[in-house]
Parts: sequence; C-alpha cells; structure tokens
Amino acid sequence: MSSSMSINGRVSVIVPTRNNERTIEACLQSVLAQDYPDFELLVVDNSSSDGTAEIAQKLAHKFFTAGPERSAQRNRGILESAGEWILWLDSDMILPPNSVSLAVQTANEQGVIGVALPERTIGSGFWTACRALERECYLNAPWLHNPRLLNRDFMLSDGAFDEAMSGPEDTDLRFSMREAGLPIALADIVIDHDEGHLTLKEIMEKRYYYGLSIPVLQQEHDAAISTQRSEVLKAYTQNWKHLARRPVHAAGMVFMRVLEAAGYLIGARAGAKRLSQVEQGQ
Repeated sequence: MSSSMSINGRVSVIVPTRNNERTIEACLQSVLAQDYPDFELLVVDNSSSDGTAEIAQKLAHKFFTAGPERSAQRNRGILESAGEWILWLDSDMILPPNSVSLAVQTANEQGVIGVALPERTIGSGFWTACRALERECYLNAPWLHNPRLLNRDFMLSDGAFDEAMSGPEDTDLRFSMREAGLPIALADIVIDHDEGHLTLKEIMEKRYYYGLSIPVLQQEHDAAISTQRSEVLKAYTQNWKHLARRPVHAAGMVFMRVLEAAGYLIGARAGAKRLSQVEQGQ
C-alpha cells in the first residue's frame, strides 16, 4: 500500500462484546474521545444478558447483534463499516486520545496495511499484576503483536477473521500476514487492557476455551504453536533483567503460564476430537 494514502481516511472502530457491563462504557467513551477527525464507532453485541447492550446503544454510532463468537462479530462489523481503515478493540480496552491518529499516521509513514497497538494490563490483585508483568515483556517484542488497525479492503478480500476460531483468530491473522510478506508496524503508544481482578480459575477457563481452536490454527499454519512458543520465550529472555527486579511476580507469572499451558493443552485435545468428528461427518 502506498504511503501517500490520505491520513484523514475514515476509521471504523469495531468493538465486539458480550456481558461486559463493567468495562464497556469506559471503552466506548475512550473511542469517542479520540482526536482523530473522521471515525465511526460500531459495537457488535453477542446477545448480552446484562446491561452491556443498553450502554452500547447509547454511545455507538452503529449497533448490531451478531454471533456466535468474536470472529463472526468482528466480520459483521467489517461488513457494516464505511471506513478506509478498520480498528478492532475488545470491550475491556481503553484508548489514549491520540491512539487512532498515531495508528493511521504509522500506517501512512511506513506504507503498511496493518498496525499493532501494544497494550498493558491494568486491574487489581496478585495474578493481575503477574499478567501485567508478562505483557511488559512484550512491549519491546514487535514480532508478538497482532495488528489492530487494518486496511478494510484487505480485510474484505483476504483477511477476514477465521470464524472457526475463537481466541487465536488474531494470531492467525498475524501469521497469515507474515506468510504473505505483509509487515505489521508498531505504533508508538500503549493502550490499557482492563482485566479486572484475575483469578486462576478464570485464567484456566479462558485458556481452555481458546485451546479448543488451536487444532484449527495448527491446520492453517503448520508450525504455529512451536513458533509462538519460541517467540514468547525469546521475549522473556530478552527481558530477564526486568523480570529479575520483581522476583515474586515473576515466579507467579511462571506458575500462571504453566497452568495456562495446561489449559491450552486440555482445550486443544478436546478441540482436536471435535474437529475430527466434524471432518468424519463431512
């Protein structure tokens, strides 16, 4: 993509959500507070049973109900969007006011179709602090960041989120772009990811759920899991001095990551069984 593309192209900010009443308003208000001159805010709700939809309908420029999973919600948002660019967020993320401006500026200056926005974890409790420490190791590891700002035409023609995945679909997109020789630039900004008060039970449940999609990711990208593992370990090695300065949280991070690996593995085994049953039924 040419770097001469107008920096003022419209950006469609797409926020899929489900039962995120605690964080949705702060997320959407942070989008509405952007200093970028031309954007629209689309929320795609997956039949929330709390007050999420009511809050979103008051704040979003466009509101839709779709599912069954996050990938399908994002794809619905892309289809309904009118921007030259799309920027996807989770509904527990908060943007600094210049995030969209910097992301589009980065895309134009570097002539890319994808820009990542590094994130940090905020919240309370020991395990949340361990997660925050983990994410700090990724801030100087650009190879691990998934794109958030993407050219809409590319997403419509080649890069729609794989609806067979829920969780790894953004990693799948990063791998696909890398394999196609499409670089992902890194914007000089950090966004907040409000993870609340994490518990080990919540962490394990989410990793099991994400693990269900790992066999599909592995099918799409032959060395996906080993590549991701080696790149994460590279980030930890690169930041060992930072980890050493916080030994208690670093030890907690290691323990948490071991449990997460177990959650991924159990989920992946269940996902592989499910995928085999689907393929046998075809």
